[in-house]
Amino acid sequence: MVQKYQVIFCVHGVISPLLANIFLHHVFDEWMRVEHPSVLFARYADDIIVHCRTEAQAQVMLKTIELRLARCKLKLHPQKTKIVYCKDHKRTGNYKHESFDFLSYGFRPRLCKGRMHFLGFTPAVSKSAIKAMSATIRGWKLQLWSSSSLEDIAKRINPVIRGWLNYYGRYRKSALYPILRQIEYALVRWAMRKYKRLRGHWLKATHWLGRIARREPGLFVSWGFGFRPSAGQ
Repeated sequence: MVQKYQVIFCVHGVISPLLANIFLHHVFDEWMRVEHPSVLFARYADDIIVHCRTEAQAQVMLKTIELRLARCKLKLHPQKTKIVYCKDHKRTGNYKHESFDFLSYGFRPRLCKGRMHFLGFTPAVSKSAIKAMSATIRGWKLQLWSSSSLEDIAKRINPVIRGWLNYYGRYRKSALYPILRQIEYALVRWAMRKYKRLRGHWLKATHWLGRIARREPGLFVSWGFGFRPSAGQ
């Protein structure tokens, strides 16, 4: 039977990720394997997902886990604990919570494409991860790197972009397009500041960058990802 509900929770009050892994391995992982061997779960440090088939099972597991942690002097994080309904084209009901974040991925109902379009419960980069990446790009202030060449910029930021794409690009690549577009805009602003002939000409600078992308598609990792600025006419 398909798991319809997820119990999402975070343990409140764990001192550090290292201690969380050691302590929760014994307090939670081993206890689940012995007491609830048929219930699947995933844990990273103190963030945990428990897979359930029905709402009733999810409610029972949540209460059981809460009691188990209390015996071990731990408690559930009140803001991060919830039961989530995994809504898709086969599970069409409604519930208070129909999405959750885990490991910087957002899981929620999304329109998917196979032989035909259908509703799936799938992961993509989370909004909080997008916000963090966007802040990183703004923090680079590429428009101020006028003493650097385009090749120098690529060498400095490619490792970061590659890490993002390798991790978040595994599912629904299009969710990363706002970040790739932000990088493109930052490079256009850099070009407008560096070259006098491009100053005040956004479209001209965009086409200039697009021609370089067409000529050297591997210069920036984002260009190899299939997201390049337009070269114009």
